[in-house]
Amino acid sequence: MKKESVGLVETKYFHIEGYLNLEGGESLPSVTLAYETYGKLNKEKNNVILVCHALTGDAHVAGWLEGHPKPGWWDIIVGPGKCLDTEKYFIICSNVLGGCKGSTGPASINPETGKEYGLDFPVITIKDMVNAQKVLIDSMEIDNIFAVIGGSMGGMQVLQWAVSYPDMVRMAIPIATAAHSSPQQIAFNEVGRRAIISDPDWENGSYYHKNPPKKGLSLARMIGHITYLSSESMLEKFGRNLQDKEEYSFDFDLEFEVESYLHYQGESFVKRFDANSYLYITRAVDYFDLKSNGSLVEGLKNVKSKFLVISVDSDWLYTPQESKEIVMALSSNEVDVNYTEIKSPYGHDAFLLEAGQLNYIIGNFLSDTLVQDVMAQEIALISEKTTIEDAANLMMDCKVTHLPVVDSKKKLIGIVTAWDISKSVALKCSTLEQIMTREVVVSYPDEPIEKAAEKMKEHNISSLPVVDSENKIKGIVTTDHISTLITKY
Repeated sequence: MKKESVGLVETKYFHIEGYLNLEGGESLPSVTLAYETYGKLNKEKNNVILVCHALTGDAHVAGWLEGHPKPGWWDIIVGPGKCLDTEKYFIICSNVLGGCKGSTGPASINPETGKEYGLDFPVITIKDMVNAQKVLIDSMEIDNIFAVIGGSMGGMQVLQWAVSYPDMVRMAIPIATAAHSSPQQIAFNEVGRRAIISDPDWENGSYYHKNPPKKGLSLARMIGHITYLSSESMLEKFGRNLQDKEEYSFDFDLEFEVESYLHYQGESFVKRFDANSYLYITRAVDYFDLKSNGSLVEGLKNVKSKFLVISVDSDWLYTPQESKEIVMALSSNEVDVNYTEIKSPYGHDAFLLEAGQLNYIIGNFLSDTLVQDVMAQEIALISEKTTIEDAANLMMDCKVTHLPVVDSKKKLIGIVTAWDISKSVALKCSTLEQIMTREVVVSYPDEPIEKAAEKMKEHNISSLPVVDSENKIKGIVTTDHISTLITKY
């Protein structure tokens, strides 16, 4: 399939009613989240992929916004034919709480004062960001997320989603991230914050409608950007090349190409980002720590998602060793986890650049989908003593067309369909036994969804009860559950 762009897109805005309670004990009124969506939500609402952005990212992950010269920041993997295929999945990405690209943050108007929050904005955490996203997801009446994916700080959000809402996230893909910020990572963030705070134009965060602290924010970005690159990539890209000259000037003007590059990164950054947001978001990253009682195994003990953990071999900001720590903690909790290391000279930034490897690795993981990844677990059940009238009423109340029949131990003994109910009227049947099917075609949790689709096609049915090795009912899978996730059948 040809890989294409999602085309022209628009940013939407969701307003949270009332107050959003924060981990630090405070609450925020009138929270707004900027978000974008791509693709179509299927009937069962089970094809949702939530994309979480990194430190200075935004909701514009793919396609083109009118008036913007560049596509979304992860356009390389989001779109028709790409691993986050918008022909299959409904993609959601929101700007984080505390951001400055449409979501409520320190540059937003405080409804109590009518002025920008500035430092009156409460300190937030990664968990707060995820909880705000959860309200957005709930507003769409989505109960299950097929996958949550993100790199760097986005990967932290992925991990937090799996911890905070274990029954909601089917698959989790954290990339180039860590389960807790290291002292070195906190140190780099602090140096960046001090660069901003030391700028005379910062004015204790009250610089709005004045000269913003451009020099401090630019310096903070320069410091941060160094950590996103690898020594190898900097050597390959710049070497010791001089900037627009052939000999040393023996002064303190820009001498080397790498210096000019960093200044360009800093100067371009201040045009699109708010200094106070940088302070708040980096502090949220500092606070991130999923260990419980000093143990990451304990912190991840309730996780139920299937995981793909991806690291970058040349990343020294979030090292492969930190990713492996996540893998080991998940494995200790018997979580289904896969680990892959991207080979790249680009350092931390590789998760934004390596289109080929990312599409291949993530695409294979998402396509290797099992029945348990998409089946409905909360289902209506009846016993063989249920009356036909009660079965019919239950079907209408739950809006289903198939009712598994189980015994007292929840073992499957038959199935009743809407067609059976209709037939009972014509044949004047009085008991469920007269219409239920005893020989039931079933599926198993660890079967590939393609296998379930084959069974449905072969037997011309639209629903399969899912049972374990003891024939106990675990859920149900329908054609609507799998229709957008496979294309063969």
